Amino acid sequence: MNDTAWQTGGPLIEGGPVWLTLSFVLIGVGILFALFVLAWGTLLAKRRQQARQELETRGELGASGESAPPARPVAPPPVAPPPPPIVDTPTRAPEPDPEPAPLADEPIAAAAPLDAAPATLAASDPAPVAPTPDDLTRMKGVGPKLAERLNALGVTSFAQIAALDPAEAETLDAQLGTFQGRIHRDRWIEQAGFLARGDQPGYEAVFGKL
Repeated sequence: MNDTAWQTGGPLIEGGPVWLTLSFVLIGVGILFALFVLAWGTLLAKRRQQARQELETRGELGASGESAPPARPVAPPPVAPPPPPIVDTPTRAPEPDPEPAPLADEPIAAAAPLDAAPATLAASDPAPVAPTPDDLTRMKGVGPKLAERLNALGVTSFAQIAALDPAEAETLDAQLGTFQGRIHRDRWIEQAGFLARGDQPGYEAVFGKL
């Protein structure tokens, strides 16, 4: 490079290209310096943004964007003073009960005698009287032998026969032996109903005179 190139603004190197002049070189250096400053500022901004995010994550960043001050230690709660000691007070001995006053010499009245002993009262109660069996021969178709057969089977009243349901009537009829079939043929249940109620006129109106 010669003095003529600096003065005339020609190429810095003899025989070099036309754009290799001092002004172009300075402009290029300025552009590179500006790009370096811009890149450095961008890198610093990214680092600051990362530091801010870390502070927000740890909760150390206040609402105004500044890091929050360290938390103050919490003082422990005051301890209650121990209760006062219990003093054993001497207990007084129980006073003796006053002696009962002497009983007056009064005669004790004797208990009045019972009018009758319980066994005597129980014996005086009348014993229950068994009901008198009905005369079953008053029904049409029932003779002395059939009445004796019914009594042997436990049938002794008109009310028992009147209260028979169909199944019980069949069971009783099967136990009558040679008299089987009479209970239905002679309508015992209907006859016994009139006689158990004492309705003689109604009986005679249906079955004839007793």
